[in-house]
Amino acid sequence: MNGEFVEWERANVPILTHALHYGTAVFEGARAYKTRNGLSVFRLREHIRRLKASAHAYLMDLPYSESELCQATTALLAKNETHESAYIRPIAFKAVGGINLDFTEVPTWVAIVAFPYNKYYQKEGLDVCVSSWRKTGEPSVPSLAKASGHYINAVLAKVEAAQNGFDEAILLDHRGLVSEGTGENIFIVKHETLHTPPLSAGILEGVTRDTLRIIADDHSLKLQERDIARSELYSCDEAFFTGTAVEISPILSIDKRKIGEGRPGPVTRQVQKLYSEIVTGEDGRYDHWLTRVYPEASSKVTVAHNPVGSQHDTDMTPGNWQLRFWEWTRPQGP
Repeated sequence: MNGEFVEWERANVPILTHALHYGTAVFEGARAYKTRNGLSVFRLREHIRRLKASAHAYLMDLPYSESELCQATTALLAKNETHESAYIRPIAFKAVGGINLDFTEVPTWVAIVAFPYNKYYQKEGLDVCVSSWRKTGEPSVPSLAKASGHYINAVLAKVEAAQNGFDEAILLDHRGLVSEGTGENIFIVKHETLHTPPLSAGILEGVTRDTLRIIADDHSLKLQERDIARSELYSCDEAFFTGTAVEISPILSIDKRKIGEGRPGPVTRQVQKLYSEIVTGEDGRYDHWLTRVYPEASSKVTVAHNPVGSQHDTDMTPGNWQLRFWEWTRPQGP
């Protein structure tokens, strides 16, 4: 946190933190997986690059470079002796600066937290609904920025879905066309062709979505990025969400209408398998997407004598995340 390793109990922010009141923060979600070469972070640089882009869109100057943030992330995992699957949440936010909406003079704090993580959804497939809430986007907010304030829109949709007995929600854009889930991009399959909404539908440009685009091209899967009407959700053969946390999550029904056979379809299963092989390092063609936490050249990683947490942590309640919160110290010298 702000350049140094901080124990969970000391990773605090003041009550007048600007971001707490006005949502002036940008963040990322990345995953680390156990691979044949040890723990590796999947597409770390792309996530940090998007964090920087989100901050730039909101006129927030980050005090650390892309390389420094990447190094801080792997250093954090190593310091906590993390060797199993983990979730990583970098966040940059406006700190104490009074109640003025203008944050130009408010300092930007940067923190990274990581904790043991396996599955976002415990179900094999999801029952979802189309939300009554519309997706916020251009020209109201820069939809390509992953900003904290944007997610109050997603919270409304997620809570509405839960109250009505659904696992997740799909939001439509201001035109009434399909946008995305509350924290995921969406794909549908029709006649073995993948379809996904374009950036103009107010979606976040997902790293997993981009990964799937590349996978599809590499494996001769047909993919079209185009506007999708709500009614197409009910007539598609398959549907699934993509995202760092959810990975590839099949959709079994939408608005109580069964999708296909009501179980994960063959194309969904195929991309699930391909994605899993890539993030776990089984498909060596994509090793350039994996940032190793314990490289061979520095196998003797200096860690705390009694590191908080371990690879055996399983309790995921916030009070038991053991703290993997830190601020990284910039190396001295040129």
